[in-house]
Amino acid sequence: MYLGVSLPILIVGILVFIYTTPYREYRLIQDGAATDDPQKINAAKAAAHDLSGKIIGLSIVVASVVINSGSIVDLLIWGIIGIIFQVVIFYLFAWLTPFHVIQEIPKGNVAIGIFSSHMSIVSGVLLAALVSY
Repeated sequence: MYLGVSLPILIVGILVFIYTTPYREYRLIQDGAATDDPQKINAAKAAAHDLSGKIIGLSIVVASVVINSGSIVDLLIWGIIGIIFQVVIFYLFAWLTPFHVIQEIPKGNVAIGIFSSHMSIVSGVLLAALVSY
């Protein structure tokens, strides 16, 4: 039962992540796979890191809720909170950094993509700790 709820939460999370960023991760990844242009290849890598970090962070939250929750309703509520938290953390990260994350990832700055990914994973771990009781 929990798997039947967890997977849709992750799918919804991925869709929310894709549509809340100004750049399209899947488009960048696809364009990078079909070219020899180093900038497009690096943009694909940066976007893949960024998106996968958000997915991992959300997965950590969902896993924590599955382990610690008392009901499917808890899982749904905390899954939605996890999605919102990941989006908020991304924009907070983008706002607080001295570089322009939203511009740098499509330009192929892999380091920022990795850094953003790790911020998402860290936020997922923190939220997972907060939801465990």
